[in-house]
Amino acid sequence: MATVIIGAGIVGTSTAYYLSQSQAPPCSIHLIESSPHLFASASGYAAGFLARDWFSPASASLGRLSFDLHKKLANEHNGHEKWGYSPSTATSLAETIGGGEEEDWLGEGASRVKAAKRIAENDDSRPVWLAPRHGRPDVIDKGDGTAQVDPYELCCFLLSECKSRGVRLHQPARATGVTREPSGFLSCIHVKSTSTSEEYDIPCTRVVLAAGAWTPQIFKSLFPKSQLQIPISSLAGHSLLLRSPHWPPPSPDIFPPAITSIDHDTDEPAGNSKSQPHCHALFTSDPVASYSPELFSRLPSGHIYIAGLNGSYPLPSLPAERVIDPKAIETLKGTAERLLGRGAFEVEREALCFRPVTGRGVPIVGPAENRKGEVEQGVWIAAGHGPWGISMSLGTGYVVVEMLEGKKVSADVKGLQL
Repeated sequence: MATVIIGAGIVGTSTAYYLSQSQAPPCSIHLIESSPHLFASASGYAAGFLARDWFSPASASLGRLSFDLHKKLANEHNGHEKWGYSPSTATSLAETIGGGEEEDWLGEGASRVKAAKRIAENDDSRPVWLAPRHGRPDVIDKGDGTAQVDPYELCCFLLSECKSRGVRLHQPARATGVTREPSGFLSCIHVKSTSTSEEYDIPCTRVVLAAGAWTPQIFKSLFPKSQLQIPISSLAGHSLLLRSPHWPPPSPDIFPPAITSIDHDTDEPAGNSKSQPHCHALFTSDPVASYSPELFSRLPSGHIYIAGLNGSYPLPSLPAERVIDPKAIETLKGTAERLLGRGAFEVEREALCFRPVTGRGVPIVGPAENRKGEVEQGVWIAAGHGPWGISMSLGTGYVVVEMLEGKKVSADVKGLQL
């Protein structure tokens, strides 16, 4: 029973990763990716911030499951060194923090800190890279329910593991159509290599659409007669990757890795955490530029990521065809100067990515079937995660695999159906 996963970003590779651990022969799992460059949109250029309980009721269960899976995966595969998994102290600087009921804070241009449900008391936790003139931020989470990863490196790890098990990657290639049996069941998917123009078929009975903001276009091209609508649109966001002399990678001779093992009696990192450096997430507002910046420090790379400047830019045919807006980049640099200090950082990368968003502010995870009974047999949707694609990636892949295999799902995703 072959499965084709369209989209080799973090949700698609997470699905392939867990499916390759199931009863399905890995050689029967196919990843199709149209971009000649892997992880060229949000999967590679997102912040990589993880949260356990910052979600609305509909996605709260999936958020918890995914956070726990991130922690488990990092523990089992030395995630700190391989993809920068580290606890992260989440802070808010001069920000009015709301409750957990606001689902569309992203569309309103506000900070994701509005989604935080529990507020910790102030303490001395403060980013060492924050300019001294700024006051002490409020602490939202001390790292028990928030963490940080490098999303590109995590994607690379997941894909490498998939390929080592026999999962087949078709890239760059496009799914151009499907064939169904007279009974209505899928029998194969038609594929065209965009590098060689070779056309071929992959026999399959299941298709998972996990192509992020491109999911609705792909669905329509494969099922032009379908009455189903995939209510996903794109929201573009610019970002900068910075280096600061105040946030160098810690020397392994001075600091042990932030996560090398877990104390299974407490489910906490083993060792003396006070001797270890801590990542920080800083959520604030920039009255000069009128937006809500988000900054995230990473280990062990020593990078600082700044984003939060979102806008409506046309979705390109391929992620690599994006056009970065110089004005947006200058705005981010101005914010970085105000927060880190003039001359206190170097820009290593300028980026633009397109996040898949839904009007409800929650992802779509489940079969291609709506409440009217309209259905595309053998098709599942896993997209629309907005700014939480990295955080919810592992949980989404895990739950989709359980659905594919007819098992009881590990998270309540009833509110995430079409």
